[in-house]
Amino acid sequence: MDQATPGQHRRPRAPLTRLGRNVARGPGRDAAEAPTQDRRRRHSHDGSRDSLRDVILGGQDGLVNILGIILGVVAGGGGRTVLISAGFAAAITESISMGAVGYTSTTEDRDYYAAQKQVEEVAVEDDGDLECQEIEALYREKGFSGDLLDQVVATITANRDRWVGTILSEERNLHPVANRDVVRSSTVITAATLIGHLIPLVPFVFLSRHVALIVAIALSAAALFGVGAYTALTRVGSWWKNGARMIAIGLGAAAIGFAIGRLFNAGGAGIATRRRRRVSGQAAASPLSPRTATRVTTRRVLLRAFPEYQM
Repeated sequence: MDQATPGQHRRPRAPLTRLGRNVARGPGRDAAEAPTQDRRRRHSHDGSRDSLRDVILGGQDGLVNILGIILGVVAGGGGRTVLISAGFAAAITESISMGAVGYTSTTEDRDYYAAQKQVEEVAVEDDGDLECQEIEALYREKGFSGDLLDQVVATITANRDRWVGTILSEERNLHPVANRDVVRSSTVITAATLIGHLIPLVPFVFLSRHVALIVAIALSAAALFGVGAYTALTRVGSWWKNGARMIAIGLGAAAIGFAIGRLFNAGGAGIATRRRRRVSGQAAASPLSPRTATRVTTRRVLLRAFPEYQM
């Protein structure tokens, strides 16, 4: 075992963590710059993770929302023009709404972090010894001890911003939100929601209604499976299980829209049938003038051709 010379500390064993390695080097330039570099790496990683979350949030919401509307309109007997008009209107309004939700949510996270940072800055200023003990206890739980623990605590508490940031991130699990993150989140969610709406809607612009419906369902299932599989591949889990789960959730929610459309269509058909029977009964009960008979016949034809119109 190496012996320490007088006036020198024995060199600690190489720690397993990046922070421990930086502290072990001493208070040189590398150790001083390491926290800033780590924050940049973490910010880049968190930004990619948040962008993926925003894409999934907006894309899945838009796709499932418009697919439910399409199936509901088709089941309710709506025409192609009505379907396209309702679909594009829903795409625009829902995209703006989701973008606003993303903006509001990210802004609240930013403001909450700023408020908690002020609280911790006051705590560090007024009761620094207690806050220093919290840092020491925090890193003792991570496995640091002895001289290395003292160096870690001294390095962190030497800079107040680093000190407060460590408390917020390590103890409170809070991370700063920049203004560009607010804009990025809102923009990504808006674009993803709009694209999600367009995937099942565009086929109805170019294809016949029945063919477009099949293509829309197939494209939606493929998009949902792709998002689920990509999420699993970039994180953890089985890619095909996650993809299948996304399909089940998305198409299951859209099926509810189809069921509601069928329900209203059946109700409208029943009302139209009762009206036709009443008109037929009135015609059989009393002789009609030629003019009235013509009107009744015209009404029957219209009701038979367009049951959704109640005359």
